[in-house]
Amino acid sequence: MIYSNADIHVTLAGVVIAIVILIAIVATLWWMLHPPASFVQRLAKEAEADLERMVGSIVVVFSQDILSGHMMALAAKLARGEKSELLAVYVIEVPYTLPPDAEMPVEERTALDALGAAETIASNTDVSLRTDIIKARSTKQAVLDLAKREKANLIILGSFREGKYTGAPLGRTIEEIAADAKCDVLIGVEGKHGTLLVEETSAPGAPL
Repeated sequence: MIYSNADIHVTLAGVVIAIVILIAIVATLWWMLHPPASFVQRLAKEAEADLERMVGSIVVVFSQDILSGHMMALAAKLARGEKSELLAVYVIEVPYTLPPDAEMPVEERTALDALGAAETIASNTDVSLRTDIIKARSTKQAVLDLAKREKANLIILGSFREGKYTGAPLGRTIEEIAADAKCDVLIGVEGKHGTLLVEETSAPGAPL
């Protein structure tokens, strides 16, 4: 059977229905090719955005009561991944019985050793590291002032379990810094057998 042009009738309603069907088909195909992100995917993207915001300038703090050696590998990896500035500082708390700039050779040698180890870890991770030794009356205030001056986005503190803290993992200075800091604070408590935050080559008993 042959139809002539006279037998084909196009109505406005038919055109509208055809357009609606076409739009529905296109929308369905687009949805199939671009499925909505799952909750896990959205959470991962938000975490990535938070990390980019958080990690811009990193300050790793050392002192007599803040042992951050086991956190240096993590700090270096964060700095390398986000191309952040990395600063390791050792704060020597000067007693009020001494002048503010008093020589404290034992403490200064300890500071140099700690920062030297930090430089080694940063070098092994191919990260540029600045170091500094600060003498201050208050470790907490020195760290907060430094973070403000450096416009730090993240302060990293190490801690340890010791009897003088009545079994608590955090010392008073660490708690005060975390409470009053205007930026994010990451505190790492070294576990009895923890090695995740330490370079394998620097871990005790590791093969050379």
